[in-house]
Amino acid sequence: MSTVDYSIDGKPYEGFFLKPAGKSNVPVVVIAHAWAGLAENERQKAQLVVDKLGYAAFAMDVYGKGKRGTTVEENQALMNPLAGDRAELQKRLAAGLAVAKQQEGVDANKAAAIGYCFGGLSVLDMARAGMDVLGVCSFHGLLGAPENISSPKISAKVLIEHGWQDPMAKPDDVLAIAKEMTEAGADWQLHAHGNSMHAFTTEGANNAEMGTVYNADADRRSFAHLKDFLAELF
Repeated sequence: MSTVDYSIDGKPYEGFFLKPAGKSNVPVVVIAHAWAGLAENERQKAQLVVDKLGYAAFAMDVYGKGKRGTTVEENQALMNPLAGDRAELQKRLAAGLAVAKQQEGVDANKAAAIGYCFGGLSVLDMARAGMDVLGVCSFHGLLGAPENISSPKISAKVLIEHGWQDPMAKPDDVLAIAKEMTEAGADWQLHAHGNSMHAFTTEGANNAEMGTVYNADADRRSFAHLKDFLAELF
């Protein structure tokens, strides 16, 4: 796994890239990080993409090099400015996608994006903004529509893996995004996992009060859905 330094508006950002050994011209899966910033969870997901699915993986950074959170307060301080300025978030996502496509051994015409929690919101915004990806998959993502794109037309295929008991994306939010995706003309699907909260794919998550709890069954099932989805895209 190699570190990739890049810049946006003259400021430093740091992602990391991994691809199957000895392979070239492979599809790339771009990974959008959760609210703490690029961390071990994204490294694990990148490794899964390479080892289990055989694609390259690029984990991008929307906070900036070295900007990582370790507490709820720090994470909120990092996430909230971008959650409140989706145009800026989308600009940073587009830059990360461009860097991913420039990596050696990648087929730039075959890219998809996946994201977790805040990263789920991020990849949905990539689809809303019409970025050049074949599809996006949100895992226990925030679902609210951005303020800067009122009537998106979505060409990327969309997969949403949702924990039905997620306190950060309630049933009304699910109905709202179903309506939004339909009106956008998207090829979309949504899998709701019962007995599952936010962060159901994040091993070690165990804060029921906050609503962030790992669920091994939902993790396994949602990854199987992702495998089928990416095989269809690529």
